[in-house]
Amino acid sequence: MSVSFWQADGEQPVREVDFLIIGAGLVGCAAALFAANAGRQVTITDARDLGLGASSRNAGFMITGLDSYYHRALERYGPAVVREMWGLSETTHRHLHHVIDAADGAVQRQRCGSLLLAESEDEARDLEMAARAMDADGIEQQFHARDPLRRGFHAAIEQARDEAIQPYELVQALFQQSGAELLPGNEVWRIGNGCGGRVRVFSRLAILEARYVLVCTNGWSATLLPQLARHMGPVRGQALVTAPLRQGPLLGTCGYSDYGNMYYRDTFDGRLLLGGGRRQNRWLEHNRLDERISDPVQRTLEAWLHRRFPDVDAPVERRWAGVMGFTSDGLPLVGRLPGVDNAGFAVGFNGHGLSLGAGTAERAVDLLLHDRHPGAVSAERLL
Repeated sequence: MSVSFWQADGEQPVREVDFLIIGAGLVGCAAALFAANAGRQVTITDARDLGLGASSRNAGFMITGLDSYYHRALERYGPAVVREMWGLSETTHRHLHHVIDAADGAVQRQRCGSLLLAESEDEARDLEMAARAMDADGIEQQFHARDPLRRGFHAAIEQARDEAIQPYELVQALFQQSGAELLPGNEVWRIGNGCGGRVRVFSRLAILEARYVLVCTNGWSATLLPQLARHMGPVRGQALVTAPLRQGPLLGTCGYSDYGNMYYRDTFDGRLLLGGGRRQNRWLEHNRLDERISDPVQRTLEAWLHRRFPDVDAPVERRWAGVMGFTSDGLPLVGRLPGVDNAGFAVGFNGHGLSLGAGTAERAVDLLLHDRHPGAVSAERLL
């Protein structure tokens, strides 16, 4: 977000903080927890408030893995990177399970497993090849040659350990367990070097002098860090949810179809949530920084609802959109800000922040505090 001269004329008060995180979403709050566990005093600032971006506008899927089918990922990244990223996803889920368990019922969850469904015979063949590649690497899954939901899909991969959660409650739990201070409603417009090795952050409410700074703004990152603009950008995602269904929960699972472009789940009170539609409306959804819904995408979602779930007669009750950060190669980005000491970033989760975000945040904190290389998510591969 931009800040006008009238909103911040350079006369804001100067305030010293220890470890500053810019972005109060899932990744920012996870980073706050890791930094606090490392003995830092953490402050989080956000242009809005806690978890109000894509972190509370997604479907709440804790699905293990990357956003491409396993054999395709092997072709794209190579075995070493894919296995590392799969391990990072499993690490992320272990971290989140600890947070959910410590929240003592404050984060709703469904241990429902996931299904990756094939919309066509071609996708079914891809799913079968993915399942074989996963078997070869010892990854637990079950391939279904027919549609286990009996709704006209052609095949499925089932991952029994995946689950669905309430994402906004998860962000709140992460924040509470971190013990961080929150500065909401505070747009940041520049990051530079301060005095004595500190990082100077210019924001609307104050000039913050920090020992460490970590940017966790995901889809909005290129507006603050223009050097990332060539390698990542914002993508809008849309969803809808019905009124409670008369028959109660319909699916008993969550997951994707159409190569991840459509997704679905039951809500905790028996509604049906659907999202996606970007592939059919790419021109509308890419390079979008607004959270407005659009009629073409919503029509795509409703058509899919009627085709795959004709037994649902409940009306659509809510529609919304959120902005995600997608990178040019489909992997997150962790790195240091060029020319700024003790400042870094953890961004670009390609719609899979719940799969990779917390583990990536841990690596970003370790990079800043301990100079540990972040591995496959290092931005060195692109910058």
